[in-house]
Amino acid sequence: MSDQPTEQRDAHGERTAWWIRAYRIGFGLLGVLALVWIPLRNIDSATFSLTNYLSYFTIESNVLSVIVLLVGGALAPQGAHWQTFRGAVTLYMLITMVVYAVLLAEVDVMLTDRWINDVLHRIVPLVLLLDWLFVPMAARLRATPRLIGLWLIFPVGYGVYTLIRGPIVDWYPYPFIDPRTQGYGSLTIGLAVLLVVFVVLAVAMAALGDLPARWRERRSD
Repeated sequence: MSDQPTEQRDAHGERTAWWIRAYRIGFGLLGVLALVWIPLRNIDSATFSLTNYLSYFTIESNVLSVIVLLVGGALAPQGAHWQTFRGAVTLYMLITMVVYAVLLAEVDVMLTDRWINDVLHRIVPLVLLLDWLFVPMAARLRATPRLIGLWLIFPVGYGVYTLIRGPIVDWYPYPFIDPRTQGYGSLTIGLAVLLVVFVVLAVAMAALGDLPARWRERRSD
């Protein structure tokens, strides 16, 4: 009988510690500052394109991460739909961090300010990953094909959008998705490899996010 009220409080987010909410809001605001810094600084520049800026996967995933952090800090929702969304955004930020470290660390991706690079490619992704690993969910998420497919809709959709928009505006955000420099054959192989990596990361993300719930169940046995 004593377990039921505890589970009910967890489901409504009432047991989320104040310091968890505080760091979520703090890093969420840091993410907002990093995201708006370059557009504000270049607002009068004739060569700056806001549309191009918003067409980077890094920027789009960080916009989603700011939503997760600020909502998670202010409301700490625990519903299944929110946890699915939270896991998806954490996956996108992990993709951002890994792809940048492996493929883009020496490439100009419009983020020439060192602190913005660190915030968007390292700090915020790491915060979301640690939050996902150590702040337990009220309900367990399982790495089902449906969940993995749902999480991968956004990266796949981003790739389709980039390949359609690229020839129209003669601009691509990243070299590995630019057919002008490598041809469509190499591009297809490279994107297929990336998709496999994303699937592996998604499965790992779901499994790791499930660990706190497993530990909690073992303690209650």
